Amino acid sequence: MTDTALAPPPPKPSAFHELEVLSVQRWTDGLFSFRIARPDDFRFRSGEFVMIGLPGEDGGKPILRAYSIASPCWDEELEFLSIAVPDGPLTSRLVKIQPGDTVLMGKKPTGTLVLDALTGGQTLWLIGTGTGLAPWLSVARDPDTYARFGRVIVCHTVRNVADLAYRDFFTSGIHEDPLIGEEAAAQLTYYPTVTREAFDTPGRITDRIKSGAIFADLGLPAGFSPDRDRVMLCGSMAMIKETAELLEGFGLKEGSNAEPGDYVLERAFVG
Repeated sequence: MTDTALAPPPPKPSAFHELEVLSVQRWTDGLFSFRIARPDDFRFRSGEFVMIGLPGEDGGKPILRAYSIASPCWDEELEFLSIAVPDGPLTSRLVKIQPGDTVLMGKKPTGTLVLDALTGGQTLWLIGTGTGLAPWLSVARDPDTYARFGRVIVCHTVRNVADLAYRDFFTSGIHEDPLIGEEAAAQLTYYPTVTREAFDTPGRITDRIKSGAIFADLGLPAGFSPDRDRVMLCGSMAMIKETAELLEGFGLKEGSNAEPGDYVLERAFVG
């Protein structure tokens, strides 16, 4: 027998895409969004999330967190909305990214903030706080949303007026969208609230639901109806839990990918 050199095993495929940052939008000192190149084979449903991160420093393991995709499923680029958490292992670095930099993205999108997890209804409520607006940017630009619901209401609650990222987009820019602009102009309503500054619609969204102010402002019957309303929730844990309890009190039932229902929340973020 003769000794033969064994060929090294083929490298294990990476669990992540390495993608170029195409653009960065800085809304405030701690609030930013960025767009990255979309892999040709990456498919997702509007409203899903994916793992986003950066390589570890000094040869350490990559640091990744779950981020909702703010782009609709048809977009050729992928957009994400983030805050910079002081001393946050990921966001304290991510906030410094520039066009041309590289970020990591997981290959398997998932989530329950999708139309498939809801049964049919007349009005779709997309209720979010802070960066919980991100999946609504995706769902509100999906043609299926307007085909399934006669009215779409995007509710966004933040602490300060400056935090109302995409306010101009939802009040006017979306109407210029070549795919769903006409539908959005006719069917979409944007309802922002601010908790720490003077504003036309002040306070927490849950307080405005309990008082009935939101329904009066929008000219709708008071309360949610399981016959009429479908709701998606994303944002702070406190808001999600309180709103879910309110919805259950109105008779709405939580849905999932396996069993669609009247409202959905993202349990991967809630814990």
